[in-house]
Amino acid sequence: MTNQSTLCGNQSGRIVFIDYIRVVACFLVMLVHASENFYAADSSGLAGNVSMLANEANRFWVAFYDGFVGRTCVPLFMIVSAFLLVPMKPGVSMGEFYKKRFTRILPPMIVFLLLYTFLPLLWGGMSWDQSLDDLKRLPFNFPSMAGHLWFMYPLISLYLIIPVVSPWLEKASAKDELTFLGIFGVSTFIPWLHRFVSPELWGECFWNGFTMLWYCSGYLGYLVMAHYIRFHLGWDKAKRLRVGILCFLAGAAFTGWSFWLKGVPGQLIETPMLEWSWEFCTPNVLLASFGAFLMFSCIERKEAPAMVTGLSKLSFGMYLMHLFYLAPIAGFFVNGNVADPLIPVWAAIPAIAICTFICCAVTSWLISRIPGSRWVIG
Repeated sequence: MTNQSTLCGNQSGRIVFIDYIRVVACFLVMLVHASENFYAADSSGLAGNVSMLANEANRFWVAFYDGFVGRTCVPLFMIVSAFLLVPMKPGVSMGEFYKKRFTRILPPMIVFLLLYTFLPLLWGGMSWDQSLDDLKRLPFNFPSMAGHLWFMYPLISLYLIIPVVSPWLEKASAKDELTFLGIFGVSTFIPWLHRFVSPELWGECFWNGFTMLWYCSGYLGYLVMAHYIRFHLGWDKAKRLRVGILCFLAGAAFTGWSFWLKGVPGQLIETPMLEWSWEFCTPNVLLASFGAFLMFSCIERKEAPAMVTGLSKLSFGMYLMHLFYLAPIAGFFVNGNVADPLIPVWAAIPAIAICTFICCAVTSWLISRIPGSRWVIG
C-alpha cells in the first residue's frame, strides 16, 4: 500500500516530495523557455506564431530539453496545487477558500503584470506605445513581454472550481473518479483532432465554442487525477517507481519525437504545427506527467534539505520574475547566432536555465527578507 505519511506530510506539515516537485518544475519552466531561443524565427528569444530551426543539432536538443525533459512542468504544478488543496478542509466556505488562495497569488501576479508592462522601458526593451497598449490589455490578458503569465489564468480557474468539485470528490468512489478520468483521457485527443481532423469538433461551430467534452477536459482532469493518486492509488513504492518510469519515458519520448518529426531545419513552420503534441492536455504529456508525479512520490524522506525547502517556498516568485533574467542571459549565450552559440547548443540550453534559476533564487531570497514580501513574491 501507499505510504500515507509520505503523501500526507511530516510533522511540520510539509510534504517532502512536493517540495522537490516545485523546485524541479520551476527549473523545467526555465529550461523550456531557454530552449525556445533555438527555434524562434526572430530575435525575441521566445517562439512566436512562426518558428524555424537552424540545424540538426538545434532540432535534436530542443526536442530533448523542451519536449522530452521539460514538458511536464506545467501539469506538475497543476497536480501539486490540486494534491494540496483537494478536498477542501472541513468547514471551509467557498468565500474563505477564495480569500485565502487569491490573497496569496493575485497581489504578486498584479505586481509582475505591471512590472512586465513598464520595467522594460528602463533599458529600451519596449516603446511607450507598446507599454500603453499592454496596460490597456491588462484587465483581459497578460502583457506582450510576459507570455509565461498565461499560466496564472488556468491556475485561477482551478482555484475557482475547487469548491465546486471538492464535495463530489469527498463522496466519489475510486470507480467514479476513474470513470471521469477515462473521459478526461479521451478529451486529451482533442488538440490532435483539431489539427488533423477538424477545427470544429463535437458541436463546435462559430456560434458555439464548447465541445461535447468541454466540462470534462482541461486542467480539471489533473485535479481529479491528483485526488485519485492521493486517496485511491494504493500502490507500494516499488510499483509506483516502476510504473512511473515507464509512463514518463513513453510519454516524454513521444513528446520529444513529435517535435523532431516536424522540425525540418531551415524551413519556416507555424509554431502550433511544430508543437503539435506539446499542449499540456495531450495524451503523451498526460502520461509523462502522471509518471513523473509517481516517481517523485517515491521520495520518502522525513525532511527535505533546507535548500530544497527554501527554494520550494521561493518558487512562485522565481517563476514570476524569470523572464527578466532569462532574456539577457540567453542573449549572451546565443551570441547573435542560434546556429553557432557561444557554447554548443547541448550545453547552452541548460546553462541558460541554470544561470536564470540561480539569479531568480538569489533575487527572490533577497526580496523575501523585506517585510511584506509576500505581496510581491507570494
